[in-house]
Amino acid sequence: QVQLVESGGGLVQAGGSLRLSCAASGVTFSRYGMGWFRQAPGKERKFVAAINWSGGSTAYGDSVKGRFTISRDNAKNTVYLQMNSLKPEDTAVYYCAKSRPGRALGVIAYEYDYWGQGTQVTVSS
Repeated sequence: QVQLVESGGGLVQAGGSLRLSCAASGVTFSRYGMGWFRQAPGKERKFVAAINWSGGSTAYGDSVKGRFTISRDNAKNTVYLQMNSLKPEDTAVYYCAKSRPGRALGVIAYEYDYWGQGTQVTVSS
């Protein structure tokens, strides 16, 4: 079965950086787009970034443009989220997700069919 496992979350001061990883198994990783979403306490899950199957196209939520970079290594079945210039408002649980077949660069949760368990990112002021 498809499994997505995130890692790399933690506590960081404002202005700092973190790199999240999401390792996929049970799927032909290179065939699918991938995405990152985040959910803060009491708020709905929101789109952060997405990447197509090859890594040649990416999309970002407005609040992270210019600060976050999504990338992937198909040889390692892993997608990454490099987060720079972190702000307290970036505090959330971050989830990676696999695109549904035929979809790519989706910005809504419905466009993804498998999700990881999430990793907590906390940015202190």
